[in-house]
Amino acid sequence: MFCYQCEQAAKGTGCTAMGVCGKDPRTAALQDLLLYETMVLSKAALESGDNSDEVSKMVIENLFTTVTNVNFDPETLADLVRNTRKATDEFEGGCSCCCGCGGSEEPTTEELVEEGKDYSPQADIDKYGADLGGLKWLAVYGLKGMAAYADHAWILGQKDREVNKFFLEAMSELLNEDITVDSMLALNLKIGEVNLRVMELLDAANTGTYGHPEPTMVRVTPVKGKAILVSGHDLGDLEELLKQTEGKGINVYTHGEMLPCNAYPGLKKYPHLVGNYGGAWQDQQKEFDEFPGAILMTTNCIQKPRESYMARIFTCGLVQWPGAVHVEDRDFAPVIKAALEAPGFAEDAPEKRIMIGFARNSVLGAAGKVVELVNEGKIRHFFLIGGCDGAKSGRNYYTEFAEKAPKDTVILTLACGKYRFNKHEFGDIEGIPRLLDCGQCNDAYSAIKIAVALADVFKTDVNGLPLSLILSWYEQKAVCILLTLLHLGIKDIRLGPTLPAFIGPAVLDVLVQNFGIKPIGTAEGDLKAILG
Repeated sequence: MFCYQCEQAAKGTGCTAMGVCGKDPRTAALQDLLLYETMVLSKAALESGDNSDEVSKMVIENLFTTVTNVNFDPETLADLVRNTRKATDEFEGGCSCCCGCGGSEEPTTEELVEEGKDYSPQADIDKYGADLGGLKWLAVYGLKGMAAYADHAWILGQKDREVNKFFLEAMSELLNEDITVDSMLALNLKIGEVNLRVMELLDAANTGTYGHPEPTMVRVTPVKGKAILVSGHDLGDLEELLKQTEGKGINVYTHGEMLPCNAYPGLKKYPHLVGNYGGAWQDQQKEFDEFPGAILMTTNCIQKPRESYMARIFTCGLVQWPGAVHVEDRDFAPVIKAALEAPGFAEDAPEKRIMIGFARNSVLGAAGKVVELVNEGKIRHFFLIGGCDGAKSGRNYYTEFAEKAPKDTVILTLACGKYRFNKHEFGDIEGIPRLLDCGQCNDAYSAIKIAVALADVFKTDVNGLPLSLILSWYEQKAVCILLTLLHLGIKDIRLGPTLPAFIGPAVLDVLVQNFGIKPIGTAEGDLKAILG
């Protein structure tokens, strides 16, 4: 196997024996084969003039399935490969597989694993070199991340035929063997452009269904009673679980990227959504082990479950782990049963709350006051300190940066990277909190809208604002957000804790020259460079 799609790739170059995420070589090979077959399907659909929801949905879900920490089940992945080939066959009028079966029988999972070994990123590195091969996979990873956002939006009823068609076009283009640095750079920036529309769709889906997030004090310590913990990203799964647990004496807690759900009016109206438990995804094994109830994983972020809680962790949607019970059609009866059988929390813990809910509506509602404070010199600078968290060393930088940011600066944050500092006390500037939690990584659109609106008020562009982006990345959703920021022409982004292994020296040079992308340094040094 060879995989370098996440920031924690072994030795900073790539996992070759076992994924640091827990992905084994069989799973890796099947994911790589699924990506290739999805490219073939996309090309066949385009050539047939088919831009149907059915095909687009398959392409989007296949891409999302291969995002880091989503699906680790080889048998499910093998079935997805077979189903994708069948869909291609309908366009091509014959058997599309290359196993020599003649269409008479389906290849076994092990036969598909062997096929998949030919489609790893290493094959493109060998063919095109590290820079061009890496640029191709930067596009693949951007599309994976965009597919995650598109899938979330689609589940809540928001989709766009032009976006769906672009998925087919981009995946088809990746089959082209005559790629160049220029063509791949152009494709990556186009992915960033389309992803802005996808994030707009997701924002409309979330706010249209559950209302705009509002500033909310959320409890982050347990309360007495039976309990279910919900992790991942999917708001619809949480709502359905809340409906099914009404009146059953079960308290529901969010975890990881689900924390912002407590700020949506349509979700926090449920009194048994009692708060948040734990922190970011990488701490889940310890936190899930200690949680005395059932656990539901709604999308990516699952780690290999410990045996101590394997019987009470459940998956739904696209996320799967071998041995964990997978819930179909949002029938959460098994989760509820496990919660009722578990001991729950024996007593209330000392109460502690944190403030969340500063998405675009809330922040822009206070824009007049913010502008006034900037003009009076009381707010000197804004920092967007956001992105994915992870276990690899170097991420304490983000904690130190937030702690050392001067008291006349404001910190906007989103995604699970905020767990590095979101329980610290930062105070306020004349009623404006110095820490403004904008939500999930899925809510990056909110942060962009805030920046664009402030730029309009100050009659400048985003690069002219007293705003610096300090981003951490881990997996593919962070990649497509970065591509969107580059499409928007936003410059001087500091990225860490390490730069992606798939961005080679020549490509990095282009990004530095055109966009001023730079790796993070020390918190103190970067603050001095930004503020002078």
